[in-house]
Amino acid sequence: MQSLDTPLRLPTLVALLTLMTACSGPATQPADQTDAKTGDGTAMVPAIDSLVTAQWLAEHLGEPDLVVIDCTVVVDVDAEGRISTRSGQADFAAGHIPSAAFADLTGALADPDSKLDYAVPSPERFAQVMGDLGVGDDTRVVLYDANFSSWAARVWWMLRWIGFDNAALLDGGLSAWTAAGQPLSTEAATPTPRTLSVHLRPGLIADSDEVLAAIGDEEVALIDAMPAAHYRGEMVMYARPGHITSASNVPALSLLAEDGRFRADDELQALFSGGRDGRAITYCGGGIAASSNAFVMTRLGYTDVAVYTASLQEWTADPANPMSVAADSEAQQ
Repeated sequence: MQSLDTPLRLPTLVALLTLMTACSGPATQPADQTDAKTGDGTAMVPAIDSLVTAQWLAEHLGEPDLVVIDCTVVVDVDAEGRISTRSGQADFAAGHIPSAAFADLTGALADPDSKLDYAVPSPERFAQVMGDLGVGDDTRVVLYDANFSSWAARVWWMLRWIGFDNAALLDGGLSAWTAAGQPLSTEAATPTPRTLSVHLRPGLIADSDEVLAAIGDEEVALIDAMPAAHYRGEMVMYARPGHITSASNVPALSLLAEDGRFRADDELQALFSGGRDGRAITYCGGGIAASSNAFVMTRLGYTDVAVYTASLQEWTADPANPMSVAADSEAQQ
């Protein structure tokens, strides 16, 4: 288990999301299904919209090409307010969507050689682990988690990064599934290993050099997915307070309605500024919540979005990297 001492570090954003109030609004509904191609464009497979409802999943669960994956990471807060994160494997074993496999962002899906939490593994390692979970070039994938879809969005983004587009988030996650009266299972999944090809899109993940070059560049939008209070520098979760200089603030929680599902497209679009063809880089603490922003922007038609996956855990550790604080008017509430 990874413990977060004061000052708080890494994915404590996700813990804060569980303690803060979501904005209200109707949820986005998935589009009709069409046919699509795999990452290399060579094989036609049934397509899936990038956001599906619990009803849709219940109707399609059990189809041989449909793979369901639980991506939960559990956030714990002790009596003294200390925050820690742990794998969701035990909670998964206690009850999950029937047929689902478990993807461990604290273990197999993280780079074991990195000092950063949840560091992105090599494309080949990621593809191998996902293949072992049953994800292949000819499959559809539904990803979910138990807390606001940010962990699922991170896996969704890494799938896009290696060239796989036929994946969706379950709108509202595990809560939406149980709220719809759907059953949970304690039966261990036995996925059939498949081959998942890598057709890397390196531009989907940004590094610190690109972020540094983007500061003050009117052609690149830096988007902070942290809570507004953190953006303003009113709380310290990493080595230094505030946000990357010149970044705007769209907290990941502002993307969600009160029931945990994503808000309607018109409400989501109002949160983002700038043209849809320009370069945009999202970040947070460890690239988790930022993946939710990238997911939404991609659904809205933004064509050049990247996630700075190392985010503030890396950025704030270098005193040469510019940081700023902001007044209330500069941050989303």
